Amino acid sequence: MHTDRERCVRAVQSKDARFDGWFFTAVLTTGIYCRPSCPVVPPKPENMVFQPSAAACQQAGFRACKRCRPDTSPGSPEWNRRADLVARAMRLIADGIVDREGVPGLASRLGYSARQIERQLLAELGAGPLALARAQRAQTARLLIETTPLPMADIAFAAGFSSIRTFNDTVREVFALTPTDLRARTPRTAAAGPASGALTLRLPFRAPLNPDNLFGHLAATAVPGVEEWRDGAYRRTLRLPYGHGVVALTPTPDHIACRLTLSDLRDLTVAISRCRRMLDLDADPVAVDDQLRTDPLLAPLVDKAPGRRVPRTADEAEFAVRAVLGQQVSTAAARTHAARLVTAHGDPVDDPEGGLTHLFPAPAALAALDPETLAMPRTRRTTFTTLVSRLADGSLHLGADSDWAEARARLAGLPGFGPWTVDVIAMRALGDPDAFLPTDLGIRRAAQQLGLPSTPAALTARAAAWRPWRAYAVQYLWATDDHPINFLPV
Repeated sequence: MHTDRERCVRAVQSKDARFDGWFFTAVLTTGIYCRPSCPVVPPKPENMVFQPSAAACQQAGFRACKRCRPDTSPGSPEWNRRADLVARAMRLIADGIVDREGVPGLASRLGYSARQIERQLLAELGAGPLALARAQRAQTARLLIETTPLPMADIAFAAGFSSIRTFNDTVREVFALTPTDLRARTPRTAAAGPASGALTLRLPFRAPLNPDNLFGHLAATAVPGVEEWRDGAYRRTLRLPYGHGVVALTPTPDHIACRLTLSDLRDLTVAISRCRRMLDLDADPVAVDDQLRTDPLLAPLVDKAPGRRVPRTADEAEFAVRAVLGQQVSTAAARTHAARLVTAHGDPVDDPEGGLTHLFPAPAALAALDPETLAMPRTRRTTFTTLVSRLADGSLHLGADSDWAEARARLAGLPGFGPWTVDVIAMRALGDPDAFLPTDLGIRRAAQQLGLPSTPAALTARAAAWRPWRAYAVQYLWATDDHPINFLPV
């Protein structure tokens, strides 16, 4: 969007928050870059330069605005609706892969050369993978400086910097303040941090956001020991690269309150990234709802409760396993099957604040279990054991960097994987916004109630007009039922 100058100028002059994260405004006269909704008086159009990323602004010598804090903008929705090389690279960078494995690790996971990735990222985002990762490290550092009492040396390495000097130089360059000055500007109550060692964060999103189906689905399908709804928050354990974590996510009108407890602070960036993906916080609800409103039968559903998100997952492999456990059984039965696996094979964790007891079992642990201990039909045992063995040996990969078409093809080739299982994994694990479930019982009931075609083929043909947002149409169709997944728990 940053190349459409006229549209960008209009967005800045109207302070339109919908475009935060789509592009950034660099002001030539001040050397500052802002989000489109910055509350200050807009600069003259001739003094505006538009960049596709915060990293591109920083590379061009601009520093972040202290008023609008552009580094805390929601992420670009482009990376949620695409599965090309650039989108997959951006999802991996957000997941901290460059900090852990470097650019060679990023290239290896994507199956391209480092030079090809650099070239494509520069062409579309104005910055290469190192610059993009550096911008993310700066954002993480600022978060830790402002929300924890940690020593600066600990913050530097937790944010992914290789040295304290690089940390100091980057913070000064990006924010025009030293780390100490940045902390001094933070109210003491915020900087003091909770006694328990948890981090309290605000996860921004583009309005509107309807939390009912989002948190209702996560709470209604919660696996005991791994997930729970407690005191108005969805809580779950997280398996992370350097350790584990426990997160509590609470919906509020203008942000998601996030409380994170990590065994290793180096996992902060990836934990935030996975929570944002799980709650679909980088979506563009206005674009989605405008498209779905073009169907006169969907329009009343959208107008009644706009801003529905697709509830996703914090662990793609975990969700694939749970999808198999949920084949042709009720939500309660699927939870029971998953809870047994967690108790028998999950890694124990300590949760002094609630009832979380385990991490969901890793594929390797599930691949080693005795199939005869599974309380399910023999054909589904075969489906389960084939899936976990493929996940464990790496021949099936489900992650932020997955090529959606390739992953779908590999899933469809597994025994017992029909269209419903493949598409529900594509929708909630891979994040494909156009995944559709025409054979789902809830969808067929909703179609009959609304006067939509009820056969899968005819419904799929009608749904062509909803593309590329059919996964969001699924949420609106599901919402016609009185199932607990559609209601915010009390």
